[in-house]
Amino acid sequence: MTVTGIDAISFYAPGRYVGLDTLAAQRGIDPDKFSKGIGQHLIALPGHDEDIVTLAAEAAQPLIEQAGTDGLDTLLFATETGVDQSKSAGVYLHRLLNLPANCRTVELKQACYAATPALHMACSHVARKPARRVLVVASDVARYDLDSPGEATQGAGAVAMLVSANPRVLSLGNISGVFTEDVMDFWRPNHRRTPLFDGKYSTLRYLNALSMAWRDYRAQGGVEYADFAHFCFHLPFSRMGEKAHQRLAKEAKAACDLDQAASGLIYNRVVGNTYTASLYLSVLSTLEHSETDLADQRLGLFSYGSGAIGEFFDASVQPGYRDHLAVDRHRALLDERTPVDYDEYLSLWHAADDPVNGNITLPDTARGRFRLASIEQDKRVYLDRLA
Repeated sequence: MTVTGIDAISFYAPGRYVGLDTLAAQRGIDPDKFSKGIGQHLIALPGHDEDIVTLAAEAAQPLIEQAGTDGLDTLLFATETGVDQSKSAGVYLHRLLNLPANCRTVELKQACYAATPALHMACSHVARKPARRVLVVASDVARYDLDSPGEATQGAGAVAMLVSANPRVLSLGNISGVFTEDVMDFWRPNHRRTPLFDGKYSTLRYLNALSMAWRDYRAQGGVEYADFAHFCFHLPFSRMGEKAHQRLAKEAKAACDLDQAASGLIYNRVVGNTYTASLYLSVLSTLEHSETDLADQRLGLFSYGSGAIGEFFDASVQPGYRDHLAVDRHRALLDERTPVDYDEYLSLWHAADDPVNGNITLPDTARGRFRLASIEQDKRVYLDRLA
């Protein structure tokens, strides 16, 4: 059987952030409610000319520069904050990355879950055609109403993964436990810019989906809890990962060791919620912050998308994986960001939506290579500064 999985992985976060202590001061809230209550410190904020396409391009470009495009015949773009009701964001990304024209490109949506079926679809494709490769990108901007219970769980970012046969970073297992139920814990009607949600109910549905997906995983022949070195979870906020880990240990009738999930929470605390990308940001955080070599160790992964779908699956860390990570680049991306005050935060939060008359020129505020320069007659115009 062909071994498939993640051959290379990269992330990107925008160059500005607001501290949750700033929000707490403005709202008259004890800052511990954010730092200790939900375990969050910073919210990544895209500029006026950054969106899911530019974030995705920034995350994926380093992988294309390193690995080239030979054999890359599929681009899967996962998001729940799409920029068009019809055209895939992946098609914009395809041009910015100068990918081959003979490429299958599609956008996938199911709340925060969509990157996981994209990853499995990619593995199935390269299992049938081992010489081929697939680019999977998860990119989102998590924005909630001002002064709402969700405001502190905003964020933005993208994770790009190159999927291949005989991967150098992670191989994916062949067994998944899945669970679906029709619930209204988080949703965003087409006419709304921000989502509607019931936070406490969503937490309950998340934990229930985790239990049910774990039971299905074990029933399908998945390995025992004790066989995992670390666990990575979908993270709307980092404390959710701790709750999930406690639930999973209880479900498995095992002692709960929070250290098995701790390294996966680090990036989330300073980036915020990245929706489809959050599980894979947790995976990257685990790989890049674990003090010991994780080669040949197994990770347990739980993906959740409100509405709701949960999936538990496993991945094995490949020998020599550290040689294929971009730890210094990723940490520099976070260290070199600029904090904003509350007024600047409000300005970015109110960043221009698509204008009613379909025309706008956007200020040049993106820190990266790619930017949304304008919208002309409802057509989005993306620029590559190096083109």
